Amino acid sequence: KDIGYSDIMALCVLKGGYKFCADLVEHLKNISRNSDRFVSMKVDFIRLKSYRNDQSMGEMQIIGGDDLSTLAGKNVLIVEDVVGTGRTMKALLSNIEKYKPNMVKVASLLVKRTPRSDGFRPDYAGFEIPNLFVVGYALDYNEYFRDLNHICVINEHGKEKYRV
Repeated sequence: KDIGYSDIMALCVLKGGYKFCADLVEHLKNISRNSDRFVSMKVDFIRLKSYRNDQSMGEMQIIGGDDLSTLAGKNVLIVEDVVGTGRTMKALLSNIEKYKPNMVKVASLLVKRTPRSDGFRPDYAGFEIPNLFVVGYALDYNEYFRDLNHICVINEHGKEKYRV
């Protein structure tokens, strides 16, 4: 409803957001099919890297998404796995705004309650969780556990075993 009956460009943040994005896009397509107006959806992908082990590196790397100029004039829905401090998403939004999209909304499956938060809140959030490191449903710990169909907390023993 927020976007209206305009076409939507879903920008999936890889790698952790791919399962949520696929499920969300499928759900939105079903809503569109069952309404009196059809909303066209396109999906593009961008990869952000900001973690090593369970620690934020403090800097965000954008990998891929070389031609973000295609977002100009579009209604963009950024689909993210987890918003923690909000710094990574703010950096991405700042980068995207340069290309003058018509509208940008952020949908995040999870929002962490963390004392390090800068106050950023996504437009749409699935669940709010404690400040713990979670894996599964495409969320990883050093590329492990993406294949789990559920989300769970990785304990200290697991962190040590899969540390790089």
